[in-house]
Amino acid sequence: MSEEMRPLEASFATELRAVRPSLLPGFAESLPGARAAVLARLWRALLFEPGLAAAVPRTAAVGLRGPALRAYDAGAPKDELSLRLGDREYTHPAALLEDLRVPGSSGLVAELDHSVASLALSRADAAPRRGDTLVAYEQSVVDGHPYHPCCRSRPGFSVADQLAYAPEHRQPVPLGLVAVASADCVLAGDWPDQLRDGDRVLLPAHPWQLREVLPRLGFAATGDTLPAAPLISVRTLAPLDGGPHLKTSLSLRMTSAVRDISGESVVNSAPLSALLERLCAEFGGTLRITRNLAAAGALTGGAPCRELAVLVRESPTAHAGPGERVAPLAALAEHPPAAADPVRWLGELAALAWTPMLRLLARGVALEAHGQNLLVVLDHQDRPLRLVYRDLADVRVSRERLAAHGVRGSDPGGRELGGHVLDDDPAVLRRKLFGSLVGGTFSALVSALGGGDRQREQALWAAVAAEARSAARAELGPRDRRALLREPLPVKALTQMRLAGQPAADQWTLLPNPLCGEVGSISSASIQLW
Repeated sequence: MSEEMRPLEASFATELRAVRPSLLPGFAESLPGARAAVLARLWRALLFEPGLAAAVPRTAAVGLRGPALRAYDAGAPKDELSLRLGDREYTHPAALLEDLRVPGSSGLVAELDHSVASLALSRADAAPRRGDTLVAYEQSVVDGHPYHPCCRSRPGFSVADQLAYAPEHRQPVPLGLVAVASADCVLAGDWPDQLRDGDRVLLPAHPWQLREVLPRLGFAATGDTLPAAPLISVRTLAPLDGGPHLKTSLSLRMTSAVRDISGESVVNSAPLSALLERLCAEFGGTLRITRNLAAAGALTGGAPCRELAVLVRESPTAHAGPGERVAPLAALAEHPPAAADPVRWLGELAALAWTPMLRLLARGVALEAHGQNLLVVLDHQDRPLRLVYRDLADVRVSRERLAAHGVRGSDPGGRELGGHVLDDDPAVLRRKLFGSLVGGTFSALVSALGGGDRQREQALWAAVAAEARSAARAELGPRDRRALLREPLPVKALTQMRLAGQPAADQWTLLPNPLCGEVGSISSASIQLW
């Protein structure tokens, strides 16, 4: 089914004609598939986020019908997708949400429009992965978040910005350097000498941030640049001359959150890194942590400035040996490895993941182990050897659990953790780990490796569940073990969270837990709206 361009799609086409006319045919050809991909994610949200469907105004009873879907199904349909609301058919997610008239959804409608147009642009410029470097794997992720309908939403980026800065477009990004007096910075860790100029600290800044945000705060670049390759998260970059990665402030909303860096994250970077490094040292190397080497943020009005802060983070490649390579699991979910036996491959990966993740949980640390944060080290035959976790800002730490195991949440210098990472609520800890690892990483991998073959998917889940049961018996207490293996799976209600007026904190929904053997029963083809 063909469909006229919506205004934002037409605007993208107009910009493309000016900045990259060669992509215009590919953009137009990619639009139907991009609409289908985002519509599939919205359909999943309507099926499995009850709060979203319940927000539809109560007028006449009407049914919304679409293809049968399981909660872990990911990826875009190869053909056009349509949903039927009453007697009308929809192929565009923004048009559907407009007509559902959900209160507070105007911003989400705009984000869906942007997600579709940006995804079509990404697909129009897609290319085969160039080599087996980490950067090549990172930049091979074209479709973005497997379950969020705002998977490619980047309001604030023009078409030219996306082509210049988005990782899937594979262009080096010239980071600017902003010089700030040391006395006007909050510093953590060992700030690199090459990012100092006498008594001034040189803070790498994203060029979009330099253009759109920092001038009104009184900051300007020195004129020198540091060329770097953008990674999956867009605002984290790998300098082209090697060395640590740089996580920069980028004050625009991508997927769900505005990507700036709080002063709390700067201050927490050292003690959190030291804590996780100490805890993971006992795992025999199966799980490694990319250390926060340093962090800095400019002070404005005596307070850390979220818009100009940087984390200097160890590269995941530091944990790979000769002949080994590192890949984010998000990249392998979008482009599955050609394993001779995918069930065995996933079982080996699960064996690497479950014991250290659950041991950390028992001791009081819950990782947000989704496919962007969790990477795997592969041998020359694509067999998983060990895991690497990066980006510590969204972990949760329980002081009570740490203390029960004789562990202090501080670095060797005595600096204590503080702020939002601290939480003693067991439910919060479990949601953080189980929702990201099962509901994100393993779900996307099962969907990708299964390829729509439900029998193979059942076998893949059985392999993941067997390793989970074994590790849970050894590492978890009865309550955590029951929550993992017997209770519904908590995952973030990603789409519901984008409605205006919703609480600022994470919101959650419950899915059938595939570790309980509930794979075959979680499909639906319609919902009743009131």
